[in-house]
Amino acid sequence: QVQLVESGGGLVQAGGSLRLSCTASGRTFSRYGMGWFRQAPGKEREFVATIDWTGTTIYKDSVKGRFTVSRDDAKNMVSLQMNSLKPEDTAVYYCASGARTYGLFRQPIDETDFGSWGQGTQVTVSS
Repeated sequence: QVQLVESGGGLVQAGGSLRLSCTASGRTFSRYGMGWFRQAPGKEREFVATIDWTGTTIYKDSVKGRFTVSRDDAKNMVSLQMNSLKPEDTAVYYCASGARTYGLFRQPIDETDFGSWGQGTQVTVSS
C-alpha cells in the first residue's frame, strides 16, 4: 500500500503562485501514474491534473495554461505548480496514485483509476 503526503498549501492572493508537492512511499513510484484532485466547500471532488508513468499530462480545462504537473521519479515526488491563482481555485487539494502498474489515463478522468489518496492540503486564494 502506497503512502502519500502532500505539502505546500497555504494562503495566497489572487494572481499569486503556489507549488504543491506529494511524496510517495511504499512501492515503485516510477511505474504508476499520479493525479491531483481538489474539493471546494460544498462541492464534489474534481480532477485537476494527471501525469502518467510516461510523463503524459492531462489538465482540467479551467487550469490549462496556469497549472503544471510534473514528476521526479528519483525523489518519488509529484508536484503541481499553480500560477495566476484565482479565488475559485480555493479548495483542499489531494494527491492520488494510480491503481494499475503502467496504467494510462484518458478523459474523462475516473477516480476509480486511483487506488491511494493523500490527506489533502488546503489552498486558499483571496480576492
